[in-house]
Amino acid sequence: MKYEVEGKILDVLIVRKPNKNVYMSFKNSHTILVTANRLISEKQIKQILDKNYKYLVKMLDRKELEEEKKNYFWYLGKKYIPVYNDSFKMVSFDSDFIYAKNEAMLNKFYKNECIRIFSSEVNRIIPYFENIPKFTLKIRSMKTRWGVNNRGNNTITLNSELLKKDLDLLDYVIIHELCHFYEGNHSERFWAHVYKYYPNYKEARKRLRA
Repeated sequence: MKYEVEGKILDVLIVRKPNKNVYMSFKNSHTILVTANRLISEKQIKQILDKNYKYLVKMLDRKELEEEKKNYFWYLGKKYIPVYNDSFKMVSFDSDFIYAKNEAMLNKFYKNECIRIFSSEVNRIIPYFENIPKFTLKIRSMKTRWGVNNRGNNTITLNSELLKKDLDLLDYVIIHELCHFYEGNHSERFWAHVYKYYPNYKEARKRLRA
């Protein structure tokens, strides 16, 4: 069975199970997975897909984005095609390609670059601020936050995913979290501090959400 979404012809894989309801998901960006009982005909499945078309578009966009992230290596706002070979002793860039011995080497490079670049940018920005307490910089992957300022123990945590973004967006998040040493909330006074150091903060927030 075939089904068209946004001009793209997709395969529909139907799995028959004793379900009361019909469940839809994407196996990959080329295949819709439908789980339904044996009494549901392909015509009925087509009608269900039509009824949930907008939802399918969103799911397809999400799946394509997931696959793009897996197929490419994102670094400071640019995507590179990974090339693996046992002969590579270190990670290197060339045009649109990034070379490494294997994925483990690339992952280690990513973690080290987070430490190097994040620390460098924090140290570059701090002198512009006054009365900032000494704090510990932590880096980890976070699902819902780009940064966190814990004023209780003077710790700033930055999302490792920021290494995939343009460098100016990393700077915005650093400035945002440093400003929380002045204001713990997101009041007008807080945004006034952010504006002082990063006037285009509204644009940066939109780019991060995108």
